[in-house]
Amino acid sequence: MNCTLRLIVVLLLAGVSALASAQGYPNKPVRILVGYVPGGGTDIMARAIGAKLSDTLKQQFVVENRPGANANIAAKLAADAPADGYTLLFMSVAHIMSKPVYKNLNYDIERDFAPITVVTNVPNVLCLHPSLPVKTVKELIALAKSKPGALTYATSGIGSPEHFAGEMFKMMTGTDMLAIPYKGGAPMAVDLVGGQVMLAFNTAPPIMPYIQSGRVRAIAVTMDKRVAALPDVPTISESGVPGYQMSTWYGAVAPAKTPREIVVRLNQEMLKALALHDVKERMASLGADVVGNSPEEAAALFKLEVAKYTKVANAAHISADQP
Repeated sequence: MNCTLRLIVVLLLAGVSALASAQGYPNKPVRILVGYVPGGGTDIMARAIGAKLSDTLKQQFVVENRPGANANIAAKLAADAPADGYTLLFMSVAHIMSKPVYKNLNYDIERDFAPITVVTNVPNVLCLHPSLPVKTVKELIALAKSKPGALTYATSGIGSPEHFAGEMFKMMTGTDMLAIPYKGGAPMAVDLVGGQVMLAFNTAPPIMPYIQSGRVRAIAVTMDKRVAALPDVPTISESGVPGYQMSTWYGAVAPAKTPREIVVRLNQEMLKALALHDVKERMASLGADVVGNSPEEAAALFKLEVAKYTKVANAAHISADQP
């Protein structure tokens, strides 16, 4: 058998093996790594989708929380996992933001992962502790300018979506506020309710119950349009900061070199889950817009977002490597 024929046989056998593997997938539990503590936006979305996948694929999809380093610990674990579909990463735009923020990052979100789909898109909500004598964005700007550096706002760490939202706000309004890092959206919300911090640009899912109960005051959303779950809350742009816009999206990825057939299977199953009425209702109640795109569309979004937030990080001097 000559070399060319041998190569063709090897490739054919590899293709047959990958197809057989995909057809039998999954035949054991799948873990979904989340880089934050339970109760935050990423965790909530991962558990909602994981539960549906467990139902339809008849195997457990188990969420495993590995918080730390702005979700980069979980990402590195996922990047180093076997590319067999049994370890997934439920990610957010935070992983995109980490690329320009961490100069010595030990993984690359574009190189080391195979995108499955972007699941949802949610606003960050500018929320205040009720003791703060502010009811509008203009009043917040005036207060912040009268007390430079005195107001504190919560983030999920350096380079997190909440941090980017706050730094963009400061840049565009000429204000000075102090960022306080947490390990996720849930502990941020708890300390905001308790008054340990005065405000937060929190993602919608973990903060919605506190908004609805009146324990925090929502004065604006960060997207370019109002959201159905908070119809009376204006955007930051329409509140006197024209051009301000950002959102936090969540998605699922597998380690690079995961068989294409498995990636496609997971994409199809996740899109089916997102189309279910109860899932749509659940997402809407959290202020989330369902996305559900193709792996190729997700990859294209990753590229665009890396370029966007690299510009913001450079302009705002956001870096985890600062002394």
